[in-house]
Amino acid sequence: MPNKHVPAAAPGLPTAHLNEIHDCLALALDATERRGGYSQTEREARSYLRTALRRTSKLIAVQQ
Repeated sequence: MPNKHVPAAAPGLPTAHLNEIHDCLALALDATERRGGYSQTEREARSYLRTALRRTSKLIAVQQ
């Protein structure tokens, strides 16, 4: 089995992967958006998505 060594100078996911995750989270928010309001469960789920989107954005900014 090959050794998948990651240098200490490059921790975490590559920026390309973070950008892909960011795009997927943004699409998930867009896909669930509606004018009529949301149930409590939907509000919580969208809140988790927004939090993940913000954190992913911060990770991308740190790597650039």
